[in-house]
Amino acid sequence: MVQTADNPAVSAAAEQHFILHGLTWQQFKTIQASFEGVPNVRLFYWEGVLEIVTINKPHEETRCLMAALLVDFFKIKRIQFFPSGAYSQIVEGKVEYQSDLSYCFETRKDVPDLCIEIVITSGSPIKLRKYRQMGVREVWFWEDGTLELYHLREQGYERISSSEFLPELDLSLLKRCILFASPLDALEEFTRGMNSPQN
Repeated sequence: MVQTADNPAVSAAAEQHFILHGLTWQQFKTIQASFEGVPNVRLFYWEGVLEIVTINKPHEETRCLMAALLVDFFKIKRIQFFPSGAYSQIVEGKVEYQSDLSYCFETRKDVPDLCIEIVITSGSPIKLRKYRQMGVREVWFWEDGTLELYHLREQGYERISSSEFLPELDLSLLKRCILFASPLDALEEFTRGMNSPQN
């Protein structure tokens, strides 16, 4: 049964995560169509694997705060950026997904340079595979107060300790500010931190 906003299961604080294997692209599109108009639900597909996830308020609060902090960083460092948000990335017949945040740097491109996910449930079977299919060069995952960063190499994604697109970004400062209870305090602390001599 599809749960809607009238049913608190979708909009409740606890997010939900469902995985289905062995689906064709046509079956995925049929299921996707059945969810049209259902709020707070996203569907991801990669070569036969379908993920259905619900999005809750804390997820969206974290996403919006991270976006605000990154824009502050781009402004301070004068980095030309082009955000595409949760725009759907599609390879017809193979993959379709939406990251929470996505950016191109210097120029607009068909494929984002950087995609960021606020991880709902760990253990996703298509966590990085969908991004490799599209050729996204850098991917970040935020989960439980930590950031995992990956950069695409010839053999696949490699875990990295700092962004290769944004090497001046202080990740410890970013993580600390995302955890602030007040978004205004977070932005003020982030700006102070970025303007400190070591940055």
